[in-house]
Amino acid sequence: MYDAIVVGARCAGSPVAMLLARRGYRVLLVDKAVQPSDTVSTHYIQQYGLVRMKEWGLLDALTATDTPAIRRMTISYRDNRIDGFADPMDGIDATYAPRRTVLDPILLDGARAAGVEVREGCTVCELIMEDGRVAGVRTADGGEERAKIVIGADGSGSLVAREAGAEIYQSIPAASFVYYSYWTGLDTHFHSRIGVGRQVGVWPTSHGQTLIAIMKPIDRWEEFRGDVEGNFLQVVKDIVPDIAEEVASSGERVERFIGMRYPDNYYRRSYGPGWALVGDAGYHKDPITGQGISDAFVHAEILAERIAEGLSGARPMDEALAAYQAERDERTASAYRFAATIGALVLPPELEKVFTALSRNEEFARDFYNLIAGAITGEQFFAPDNMARMIGSLG
Repeated sequence: MYDAIVVGARCAGSPVAMLLARRGYRVLLVDKAVQPSDTVSTHYIQQYGLVRMKEWGLLDALTATDTPAIRRMTISYRDNRIDGFADPMDGIDATYAPRRTVLDPILLDGARAAGVEVREGCTVCELIMEDGRVAGVRTADGGEERAKIVIGADGSGSLVAREAGAEIYQSIPAASFVYYSYWTGLDTHFHSRIGVGRQVGVWPTSHGQTLIAIMKPIDRWEEFRGDVEGNFLQVVKDIVPDIAEEVASSGERVERFIGMRYPDNYYRRSYGPGWALVGDAGYHKDPITGQGISDAFVHAEILAERIAEGLSGARPMDEALAAYQAERDERTASAYRFAATIGALVLPPELEKVFTALSRNEEFARDFYNLIAGAITGEQFFAPDNMARMIGSLG
């Protein structure tokens, strides 16, 4: 009997397993993949995510890889260009966008070092139910394992969520799709440019590569897929012509194009008798803000703390898990709405005015990058008086 079984060993599952094991609990972590393996990702880790890695003792392993530090960012919309970077947070003055083949093994090694029993290449096919509670898992090889709680960290298509009957209680339809690939031979910094109905993101990643991603409205998916490379390069040329020129003159694409229709934005019930959800299994917002990895770290930490309270008897488990979901929802509410709004790739007039103000005022721009870094909350940045101050600066 395990104290916890975690299904999914990536940026939510490995940390929550690690943190529970460090508290002395017996934890089994299973994943159908074998690391290193890739997955669709924004790659980007903001400072608030890096602070978690630093506190867990894993940041040095990341910075020791060939993933470059990012200390300069540009975010632009129409004629509004916001250059800058966030203030240091807990001594961290950079961000990173590692390949998942680099990041996920670091997280998994952290779980192993904490004493987690890890089974890679192990597919969970069913939950074990007893007296209305989740009591364990059955695996594709016919095995059964039991635990006091089963944690689903298995993504937006979570088997744990489906088997447990976890309902979605808030949803905003997805607005866009993404395609991306990797190039060598480019000398670019982080730039996310939103054009009306189109977006291009460019940032350095591991192995001397640059990731270039484009987003377009979801109703253009089938048309786009008719000529992925041609349509992709046309969007880059239209939105960031200087980067398109560099791609044509010195860049070499080194991997295939990866495409994905985004799932809807949602909050899914993330706890019940004998089970809990973390990461995209329980909450997903438009990836345009690139906060998925950092959010997974934060929510894994919150969930581990609440589960430890339940396992130790400090409070009833159901009460502790309800507190986890409530805290997650409160802390992500403004970012969820903001991501869904800009993910539509057409800013409402008030937000466009804010972008204009950010492009003209260094103080406002720094606050904006501190928002992205996690140093200030969306509630603070988008408070009515602060919005009025920024828009009022335009006269």
